[in-house]
Amino acid sequence: MDAPRDLDPRRAPLELDPDEFRRLGHETVDAIADFLRTLPERPVTTSESPSEIRAALGGGALPERGAPPDELLAEAARLLFDHSALNGHPRFFAYITSSATPIGALGDLLAAAVNPNVGGFPLAPLATELEAQTIRWIAELLGYPTDCGGLLVSGGTMANFVGLLAARAARAPWDVRADGLAAAEAARLRVYASAETHTWIQKAADLFGLGTEAIRWIETDGEQRMLVPALREQIAADRVEGALPLLVVGTAGTVSTGAIDPLDELADLSRREGIWFHVDGAYGAPAAVLPDAPPELAALARADSIAVDPHKWLYAPLEAGCVLVRDREKLRAAFTYRPPYYRFEEGADAPIQYVDFGPQNSRGFRALKVWLALRQAGREGYARAIAQDVELARELHRLADADPELEAWTTKLSITTFRYVPRGVEAGTPAGEELVNRVNEELLGRLQSGGEVFLSNAVVRGAYLLRACVVNFRTGLRDVRAVPEIVKRVGAEVAAELG
Repeated sequence: MDAPRDLDPRRAPLELDPDEFRRLGHETVDAIADFLRTLPERPVTTSESPSEIRAALGGGALPERGAPPDELLAEAARLLFDHSALNGHPRFFAYITSSATPIGALGDLLAAAVNPNVGGFPLAPLATELEAQTIRWIAELLGYPTDCGGLLVSGGTMANFVGLLAARAARAPWDVRADGLAAAEAARLRVYASAETHTWIQKAADLFGLGTEAIRWIETDGEQRMLVPALREQIAADRVEGALPLLVVGTAGTVSTGAIDPLDELADLSRREGIWFHVDGAYGAPAAVLPDAPPELAALARADSIAVDPHKWLYAPLEAGCVLVRDREKLRAAFTYRPPYYRFEEGADAPIQYVDFGPQNSRGFRALKVWLALRQAGREGYARAIAQDVELARELHRLADADPELEAWTTKLSITTFRYVPRGVEAGTPAGEELVNRVNEELLGRLQSGGEVFLSNAVVRGAYLLRACVVNFRTGLRDVRAVPEIVKRVGAEVAAELG
């Protein structure tokens, strides 16, 4: 039987010929450039409801026939630019989501065009080696051993997951990968984290069979840092009960306030106790590049594993998380399988097969956008950008401290917390505190929907605070100085209503 004639050459509905691709690419890049140019003039968010977004998208079933690609790209650009919360906006201070480097966006285009599967070297030779180089550079930036193992993952949660799984395989005294946590000789595993640790630890304990009751939440001091004596007591108590202490998590930059745990002390205690020491540095670890870096960050070099997010303080486009493991063989031992359909080289000189280093088999080329930005800015450029973010956060704290209607609370790394206190309200009294909390909670909602500035919140010692995090190379002094006046204007409206 003869093959259908339209298969030689094949005319696929998804193909673009080079000239058409070039034209569409130029038009799309022009639209992106105009968007970036007008970004400071746009509202930070449009605060639209889900129904309004659905209306903008249009309803109906999947189209029976296709549409011209130029119309589709123009529509997609318009929808994205006009109906998104813009985390690259210079007045986006919420969460820890950075402005994305333009070179990273172009890097994603390049990566998608070649579309390497960075699970195995035969499928992605250049991408594999480029990711390995990127891992070494990130380790160098943090002062971590550059011969470590590591890989790029989707974000901080997944990076922390990989660290926990490496710890489980390395520290469980039975074959936990084969026999699981219900093995006859298995002990109850325990993990230790401060009360300020990100919720990834709960997801990890749940998903990987430990159960959330395996988490020992260690109390913190007045600066939200883990109390080492309390940790020591809890470890001793768990050993008496026959449990097996598995993992100590130190945080380098907590979500709420940017606090850094006493990492050196945690490293000492973990080493004495034979416990895997993991640092969640998803946000704060890159501050180690600063000439005047917080001294606690020097102990990053002592961790068994570290999670760090290039899409946070290295300004990479989403998604780009990273995990580093001091002993690469322990990382490999947590994930390697060798089915007969894998034909990989073995031995000391064999290439890296990233399928052996993490949970994914098919892996996108995340490293290119990070690699490009590291080369564009260099160590000095990153140190300068991070230092400026820190200085802007401190300036906001100074402004809040000097204003009689604002109350400055904390400033650590590039996070500042403060609150609005209506005139005539006695903060510190039970009634005053209850009112101030209500005012600030309502105030935050209006700020987030107003489009002028986007903040988030923190709760510290029962106080509901406004929280500003600067991880944005587009934010300047004018943007920070605008925050107090906006907060006071909207806060006065809220206070008048809540009375």
